[in-house]
Amino acid sequence: MLDDFFMRAMLAGLGIAAVAGPLGSFVVWRRMAYFGDATAHAAMLGVAVSLAFQISIYAGTTLVAAAMAVTISGLVTRGQSMDTMLGVLSHSALAIGLVAISFVPQARSDLSAYLFGDILAVGRGDLALIWAGAAGVLALLAWRWQRLLTASLNEELAMAAGIDPRVERLVLSIALAVVVALSIRVVGSLLISAMLIVPAAAARGLSRSPERMVGNAVLIAALAVMGGLTASLYLDTPAGPSIITAAAAFFAFSQVFRRA
Repeated sequence: MLDDFFMRAMLAGLGIAAVAGPLGSFVVWRRMAYFGDATAHAAMLGVAVSLAFQISIYAGTTLVAAAMAVTISGLVTRGQSMDTMLGVLSHSALAIGLVAISFVPQARSDLSAYLFGDILAVGRGDLALIWAGAAGVLALLAWRWQRLLTASLNEELAMAAGIDPRVERLVLSIALAVVVALSIRVVGSLLISAMLIVPAAAARGLSRSPERMVGNAVLIAALAVMGGLTASLYLDTPAGPSIITAAAAFFAFSQVFRRA
């Protein structure tokens, strides 16, 4: 089965969907959409670092995305104006990454793959890394679930319960960096944040509890992966954008269903 490139792509997408549901829910609850954008755009700089030093794309992207996430988390605690700061960091990281990649000749032909993903080129090694990383992030979120949930919904209540919101913010930042690194081959740096936010936003209107929202977000992300890849196969459209388009269709349906 793993010799079939389409099945490898499907399994890789489902691995990302499994972790995008719960992590994306936290991104929505904490209103971290711009935070996710900045971390995802930093992935391009991570790609440039990886190619320049000839290390694993996943390793370089994780390190740079984690550094960006920790930097932003630190700025939050110092009371910086977040909308402006995130806009500056997000677009600057993307631009610097694209400029840096232009100095790596062998990367120029693969630029669209890093921007929009190339899930159909996922190999067995990529598949193992995606599922191992997803399992690690899911284990981390399960371990910190109650603390993360309390800190996300009410920071004052969290502090009263002896929970440090800064620690939980850092945990989410590291988890987000790992997922960004894992997703760059699937949907690319420009669409990673959409993979996190859109399924979770669609699930929000259909759920009556945090746990139900996480489950619905995983289901919607998985259906978007399967629907997007199938549409890509038959319509000859880009796989990564097709997955996000399918997720957007589920979001539109959820809004109609919610109003009805």
